[in-house]
Amino acid sequence: MHHPILELRGVSFTYGNGAVLRDVDLTVREGGFYGIVGPSGAGKTTLLRIMEGSLKPAAGTVERRAPGSGRLRLAVVPQLEAIDWNFPITVEEVVLLGTAGDGRRLPWASRDMREKARAMLDQLGIGELFGRHIRNLSGGQQQRTFIARALVRRPDLLILDEPTSGVDVGTRHDILHLLHELNHEGIAIVVTTHDLNAVAAHIPMLVCVNGRIVAEGSPEQVLTPTVLRDLYGAEMIVVNREGMILVGDAFGATIDPHEREEHASGTPAAHFGQVPPHEHGTDADHVHEEAETGR
Repeated sequence: MHHPILELRGVSFTYGNGAVLRDVDLTVREGGFYGIVGPSGAGKTTLLRIMEGSLKPAAGTVERRAPGSGRLRLAVVPQLEAIDWNFPITVEEVVLLGTAGDGRRLPWASRDMREKARAMLDQLGIGELFGRHIRNLSGGQQQRTFIARALVRRPDLLILDEPTSGVDVGTRHDILHLLHELNHEGIAIVVTTHDLNAVAAHIPMLVCVNGRIVAEGSPEQVLTPTVLRDLYGAEMIVVNREGMILVGDAFGATIDPHEREEHASGTPAAHFGQVPPHEHGTDADHVHEEAETGR
């Protein structure tokens, strides 16, 4: 256990003349759970694609090793934004796509494969949705459907690109709890995300990426103001209270001053977040108290 199953050494990648990743060294170990964080355009998705083999590095090496004998079984869950939700396909059919390339001779799924697909959907709590079109699912149900497609391959390593993007807070925590449970079953997991507070609560190993590996370690080791300043180029506050880490913008970092005297005369009150009193004619039979304006 804990043997390396994926190793990147000196990996660089370019699009045209621009370097996206430079001299990346990264090891994914058997049974590990890794969160990759960094700003938009930092190369996180490119790094995942190099890991799973759809992109070849311009320099460096990528080695994949199965925990036992044979080849490393690897499965990928793409960003939901990359899916064509109008494509005519059901939940069960999506999961069965995960069995493609298994060497079967017939073009259709066997009864055994369908039973395995249904069992996987049941395990993820969406078994009753097997016949539903994917566009008629909630964001959390859609994510679970594509996780089921990946898991039906019985992977050693599961790679997910932004699995919590575009879902509400409750669904985000449900997905991360699900990944935590799958990790406890022995599946190594690599996930990208922008949600620092979520990864601090759920993921034991973080990799900070911005064209290079900025830092790597536990949330306590890498979620520090110094590392985050280097990673995002912005001042951030980190609060660690009894092991619970919360990250936020530094006070004043995102405040846009709205001093009334610095604005043109006649600027609407609504611009300052104020609600002016209703205007009535002289014969109005009622009066509103003037709203508090905070002046």
